Amino acid sequence: MAQQQFRYFAFISYSSKDTEWGKRVQQKLEHYRMPATLCSEHGWERTPIKPVFFAPTDIQPGGLTEELQERLRASRNLIVICSPNSAQSEWVGKEIEFFHSLGRTKQIHFFIVDGVPHSGDKATECFNPVVDRLGLPEILGANIHEQTQTYPYTRIPWARMNRERAYVQLVSKLLGVEFDAIWQRHKRLLIQKMVAYAVAILAVLAALVGVWVANQPVDVKVRLNEASVHNGYLPPLRDAVVTLMLDNETKSDTVQTLDGCALFSNIPHRYLNKEARMTMTCQDFMNIDTTLVLTKDVVLNIQRDAAVYGDVHFRLWNPETEQAVAGTELEVAGQKVISDNIGRVSLFVPLGEQRSVYQVASSVPLANDTIYMPCGPDDVILAK
Repeated sequence: MAQQQFRYFAFISYSSKDTEWGKRVQQKLEHYRMPATLCSEHGWERTPIKPVFFAPTDIQPGGLTEELQERLRASRNLIVICSPNSAQSEWVGKEIEFFHSLGRTKQIHFFIVDGVPHSGDKATECFNPVVDRLGLPEILGANIHEQTQTYPYTRIPWARMNRERAYVQLVSKLLGVEFDAIWQRHKRLLIQKMVAYAVAILAVLAALVGVWVANQPVDVKVRLNEASVHNGYLPPLRDAVVTLMLDNETKSDTVQTLDGCALFSNIPHRYLNKEARMTMTCQDFMNIDTTLVLTKDVVLNIQRDAAVYGDVHFRLWNPETEQAVAGTELEVAGQKVISDNIGRVSLFVPLGEQRSVYQVASSVPLANDTIYMPCGPDDVILAK
């Protein structure tokens, strides 16, 4: 009988306990795309295995046995979902027996989803007893548990690949083509699809990790770097107050020495790589109020306040006469200066020459010759 005379390409016989497997096999077969070269060679469509009869989708509830027989007559092939469930099913046995009576024994195909062929144990036997009773040919069928493929670099069976191999075995038997003619292509496409799925999953995981990281608080460290150059005689930095301002939140920390740092804990990750306002105040140094791009490690360049140890002011005073000493030449930090008409002395020492204590030399004898910085108009040097 020619293929085009059959209404169905195949009839699926199964136990109601294996309904999900029946649906899965129907879907696989009706949507299986054959290689274009084989379709051209045999005059097939790209999906040649359809329609496939599956009772729950094709028969209304309460379907008659006569109707099932009619469906079997209209089917070119019979596919038996084999398991201990179907092995004990009276209806599966009757469907096999009826199809056999039509003279289509060679068109009976077995798809094993559970159990062991010819085990002799009711709990594990997957073939219905009618197979032996009718003397059907010894057919092992396509077995989804046949462990012929292993995952690369391991000894663990790759279950999905074995299931797919069983589907292709069934397809090749239904169409009468060599297994390898379609398996190698199917396996290559399956691996490509699985790799694509894996890449997609990794991309999703990476996105989730990115979101998680983006919402994790971070610690921001602020180190102070003295950018000004001096001769090393000035006091070191001490107790610098660094303040970080984020929206409506303000955090402050004290840096005791240049070797230390300000630490701001639990800063929301969303503030990283965005502009933030930061200030620094410290004795002897210029105040800083700046906007910068916030990172986990911030280096803040700071400059000495040159006026603290550079602006020298005092009066030259004679305690015996109780009068200012005017018009007198003095030398401070290598600079010569003359006291004015009320004995005041004013000069500026460049940062590179500054000290916290200066020695004063004069053309007149001095009772004290040391000026301590910072100083001002109330400081005096006494002349003898």
